[in-house]
Amino acid sequence: MKFTKKLATLAVTALAVVSLTACSNKSSNSSAKIPTKISKKTTVVFWHGMVGGQEKALKSMAKEFEAKNPKIHIKLENQGKYSDLQAKINSTLQSPKNLPTISHAYPGWLLVAAQAKKLVDMKPYITNSKIGWGSVTKSDIRADLLKGAQIKGVQYGIPFNKSIEVLLYNKDLLKKYGVKVPKNMAELKKAAKVIYKKSDHKVVGAGFDSLSNYYALGMKEKGHDFNNKIDFTSSDSKSIIDFYANGIKDGYFQTAGSAGYLSGDFSNQKLAMYVGSSAGECFVKMGVGKKFEYGVAPRPSEYNIAQGTDIYMFDSASADQKAAAFMFIKFLLTKENQLAWADKTGYIPVTNTVISSEAYKESKKTKMPPILTKAMANLYSVPVVKNSNAAYAAVNTELQAVFAQAKKHKDWSENIKKGQHKIDSAWKQ
Repeated sequence: MKFTKKLATLAVTALAVVSLTACSNKSSNSSAKIPTKISKKTTVVFWHGMVGGQEKALKSMAKEFEAKNPKIHIKLENQGKYSDLQAKINSTLQSPKNLPTISHAYPGWLLVAAQAKKLVDMKPYITNSKIGWGSVTKSDIRADLLKGAQIKGVQYGIPFNKSIEVLLYNKDLLKKYGVKVPKNMAELKKAAKVIYKKSDHKVVGAGFDSLSNYYALGMKEKGHDFNNKIDFTSSDSKSIIDFYANGIKDGYFQTAGSAGYLSGDFSNQKLAMYVGSSAGECFVKMGVGKKFEYGVAPRPSEYNIAQGTDIYMFDSASADQKAAAFMFIKFLLTKENQLAWADKTGYIPVTNTVISSEAYKESKKTKMPPILTKAMANLYSVPVVKNSNAAYAAVNTELQAVFAQAKKHKDWSENIKKGQHKIDSAWKQ
């Protein structure tokens, strides 16, 4: 979830422009009859941010869907990085006719579009007896993931390429230094200190890829949702910040820094374990090779966070395009495709049947299946409210400033105070 000030500004600009036209452009979503059969050539434009094996898998499924539905063409358009995709959506909202039929997105990106009635409520499609599942529960989509794709309580999104945070660890190093896989944050700290000390300071114990996730989940476990009432200078906040900062100062914790991810140091055995995205396991597997055996465990915390984008539909599309797009989304969520998607990409299945299936549990391409149910016991989604994206990004920036001071063995209290001001500004921009 890396969002820049520039993107946040684009969102505000889009809101200003779209708000001017919202009253005169009534959404047809509530009154349009849903076609249950596509009888003429229909093109569904799908903006996405998949790369490498992920894009290859998506293309393969689109091709298979077209073979079964010859009247429908799925036009996949890669928009690059997620930040580029978000910027493209925001800028195109000013010209709705140029929007795609569907797009990958985080719900926080689309608050503006939802307020301007530019999104399609997916519930009527989900509950449609002909092209949907007949009801929300029959869709078999995991309830917390489905809820995470809502904006202001409306089901605008359908979960697809989802991930959670997990603990990736070097089995060989933990065995060498007599450390057990940590199950909570206190155990993580203790294990990290032991590894750092016993390795003569050559191996850092642990770290977290996403500082924003680290902070939001830490605050959630202390009873605070991520919203504009968050106080960066509060005692609860300071305890979360100090927990990581003290570890950095003393050498047993580290951050991803400019690399953005800790998988590189982990693969080179400079880092014993780290908390990162489950979707990153495929990159870890490639980086580690045969150098050592790695393991995957649930995030050592009470809460976990749902990551990855959902699929959203824009109301500027025709009735046939919307119906065809939903048929494709439903196709992506079949048992066969969810199994294939998980195997080929590292993303987790989003349907209960697949998560609990023997076929998934017996997969040899990922180490996620045995721990997934436990790792997803308490999933948290950052509330979709105005400027939450900008504030989330600000937390990342301010924590980087704090931890840079900790690395220099300097006091970081002033950075926490400055951080509060900048995070407040992000909420108010």
